[in-house]
Amino acid sequence: MALRSLLLYLSRRKRLRRWMETSPVAEQLTTRFIAGLTLDDGLAVCARLEREGILVSMDRLGESVTSPAEAEASRESYLEILHRIAASGFDASISIKLTQFGLDLSETACRTNVELLVGEAARLGKTVEIDMESSEYTDRTLDIACAMHEAHGNVRAVVQAYLRRSGKDIERMCDLHVPVRLCKGAYKEPATVAFATKREVDASYVRLMQVLLERGSYPGLATHDQSIIEEAHRFARERAIPPDRYEFQMLYGIRRDLARRFVSEGYRIRLYVPFGEAWYPYFMRRLAERPANLLFLVRNMLKG
Repeated sequence: MALRSLLLYLSRRKRLRRWMETSPVAEQLTTRFIAGLTLDDGLAVCARLEREGILVSMDRLGESVTSPAEAEASRESYLEILHRIAASGFDASISIKLTQFGLDLSETACRTNVELLVGEAARLGKTVEIDMESSEYTDRTLDIACAMHEAHGNVRAVVQAYLRRSGKDIERMCDLHVPVRLCKGAYKEPATVAFATKREVDASYVRLMQVLLERGSYPGLATHDQSIIEEAHRFARERAIPPDRYEFQMLYGIRRDLARRFVSEGYRIRLYVPFGEAWYPYFMRRLAERPANLLFLVRNMLKG
């Protein structure tokens, strides 16, 4: 837990972020977990994964814009992503963070930006996955996701299993038939808000996963945890839930062996494929989530 806390602390250091994102070592660091710095880089990875039978959700990295102009620029960049994946014939979704669309500046303006994007995605037959950020954004994020899904029918919300409130949120999403991506959670939260131990988080994830498998609308089970995946298989078999009623989701660059195995066994697997120059906070959260990621990185840097 001390290492995780340190990495999450470093993820918020602006001076370190500026140095890292402009450093010559950036490419070596990002290769494993990030598809590249440009949209073309991301699309090249998308094409390769789709040839392997793996679904994709594309994410242009960046969060917490500081002006309406930046929020509108984020919207326009995502519209370009939508048009490029549609023109390429990719069966890919997009993932967005609402702070990229101005949630910290104006909820009304944020909704306007997201409405334009979600409406265009619906026209193109694409899904928008609205990522969850820290707990201070949970209510606003879920409210916007529900409103957009009601209006267009092509939105998936994200719920974090480590939050103590998530049982009620899952029930709400099921009642409203809003698809959910269930993840564990990667932000630093107080013990009053989030479960503190891995055992508690895992137990919460399994409880919520079972509800989604039985009642959810095509849930995405976002996990690399082998024991949880095996529990999902067991529960689905026991309840006669067919594999086409849900999908597994993983992060690009993590557990590639599992992704390929899922495809070979006939399960649906979607990789979250991030790209962009503002990669540092995302990268640090991935290291904090799983110490094995940090060990992998260090080994490969020493080789190089």
